[in-house]
Amino acid sequence: MNPSSPVGLLIGSHIPPADIAPLAALAERSGFGELWLTEDLWYTSGVVCAGAALAATSTIPVGLGIQSAVTRHASIQALDFATLAQIYPGRFWPGIGLGLPAWLDQMGIMPKAPLRAIRETVESVHRLLGGETVSLDGAHHMNEIRLTHPCKPVPPIYIGAVGPKSIKQTGRIADGLVGSVTSGTAYVEWARRLLDEGSATAPDTGRKRIATFALFCHDDDVDAARAALRPTLAFYLTVMQGTDLISIYGIGDELAELAAGGAERVAAEMPDQWLDDLAVVGDGPRCAAQIDALLQAGSGSVILFPAPFERGRELVLQAGSQVIPRVGQGAKDLP
Repeated sequence: MNPSSPVGLLIGSHIPPADIAPLAALAERSGFGELWLTEDLWYTSGVVCAGAALAATSTIPVGLGIQSAVTRHASIQALDFATLAQIYPGRFWPGIGLGLPAWLDQMGIMPKAPLRAIRETVESVHRLLGGETVSLDGAHHMNEIRLTHPCKPVPPIYIGAVGPKSIKQTGRIADGLVGSVTSGTAYVEWARRLLDEGSATAPDTGRKRIATFALFCHDDDVDAARAALRPTLAFYLTVMQGTDLISIYGIGDELAELAAGGAERVAAEMPDQWLDDLAVVGDGPRCAAQIDALLQAGSGSVILFPAPFERGRELVLQAGSQVIPRVGQGAKDLP
């Protein structure tokens, strides 16, 4: 399924379960081309929330971005994915990744070889969805497991990946990459090259799609939009320290110095340029230009994550009226 717009909405785990269906329906009415649901432990179940979003909408695809490869057995993941994919043909896009190591450590399930665990899970899920009988003794143990209701066609499987090895592996074994929040244009260009390198060695050498998650705040007053987004971006920057999402921009040392004083100091003192580079923020024309830049860098879609979270419904409406209609209308030089 080709989305009607390259702009999607990310419905985060902070959204109360009862609000997911109404927000998904609002996003579809507002012109968003796709929806993505997260799974942050211990908030909400991503696959259950994806089902709620699918039930509340009519045509747009819904992605799960992402579910950990190791919190559920691969055969159970395949069972869930196959069920949704057949109830809503062509509209469900499952995503798999590692998940935050801190959460996995809490459960005592952090794999010794994360890349291998992701690879074995994705390959097993894909085979099961396609109707194969799978036996495996690795990250998951399977003894002649086969789904009673396999998928035709198999839905595209995305992987959430950040570093070079995991992105190249994504190109080899998956259909698309989920780019984490703070994936600015420089990072997307870098990830695009790695993804293409990986896919060049895949049986299916078609171009793999990138769904880029981006923090989003709209306001006709650009400075007000930046100010409103600062606390949320500061939180994610603090969490992402030491990753390629940060090192690509050469801000690691400066961020570490600020983060030593806590996320509050990062929010107060980070340069405006960090917000402009790592988020979609400002008035309608500016936000549309930032989305266009991410698309030109290699994203297949840009998935907006509204913040501050309490303004979620308002920001969805503003994106629909002030931003989405301007996307693809030609980038302009902005002050």
